[in-house]
Amino acid sequence: MNNKQPIGLFDSGIGGTSIWKEVHKLLPNENTIYLSDSKNAPYGEKPSEEILQLSIKNTEILLDKGCKLIIVACNTATTNAIDYLRKNYAVPFIGIEPAIKPAAIYSKTGAVGVLATKGTLTSKLFEKTSNEFAKNIITIEQNGEGLVPLIEAGKTNSPETKQLLLKYLIPMLPHNLDYLVLGCTHYPYLIPQIQKIVGKHVTIIDSGKAVAKQTKAILIKHNLLANTTVKSTHKFYTNGSLEVLQTILSDVSDTLLIEKLDF
Repeated sequence: MNNKQPIGLFDSGIGGTSIWKEVHKLLPNENTIYLSDSKNAPYGEKPSEEILQLSIKNTEILLDKGCKLIIVACNTATTNAIDYLRKNYAVPFIGIEPAIKPAAIYSKTGAVGVLATKGTLTSKLFEKTSNEFAKNIITIEQNGEGLVPLIEAGKTNSPETKQLLLKYLIPMLPHNLDYLVLGCTHYPYLIPQIQKIVGKHVTIIDSGKAVAKQTKAILIKHNLLANTTVKSTHKFYTNGSLEVLQTILSDVSDTLLIEKLDF
């Protein structure tokens, strides 16, 4: 490995771009390669073994493209596959977990909501994290079934999305929660709508900034931090809709290579 090699990221679609944006903001000199497995989205409704096999496939594509570190930019893939990936591949891996710990620590009301996929909520890693950090608070868990396909279809602001959010979030409110943890990297694109429903007194937490900081720390630890001032390159590959990926990245000022890839 050398520090000029790219950082790789993969997700079950476009959601992990919310992580990519935070990583790029903190580490603008790093080259990146992003793999959007939209054809197989959502991972959250799939059996654990299938999630593992998809994660292995994505990892090996990124390694073939020379990545020095891989961010599993998907909560479901992290909770179901990251232990295996770390044991079987030589590069460092960064995972995404629902930010239960800070929510539990800072909650004043003692009630925290978690909006995540079924694959994350039923995983052993999520159970372990919740038991460790949230045993003294009320945790209201909600499976966000149906949200990922709508975001993947470019329907972030559609009536169908709003209807699902109301269905999932309104029952949480009587519990007097003051933090809502987003346990899927697609969900940050819904924050404006979510905030309107839960109110300004509820703090919404996602993992983007924490993942970016951890990525920097691991790169420094392994002496892999890019030390060049040459303009970085960013390649995005999708087996789904180019248009939806281009739209979700339209707020990025850098030049991006966005291509279809059959995988």
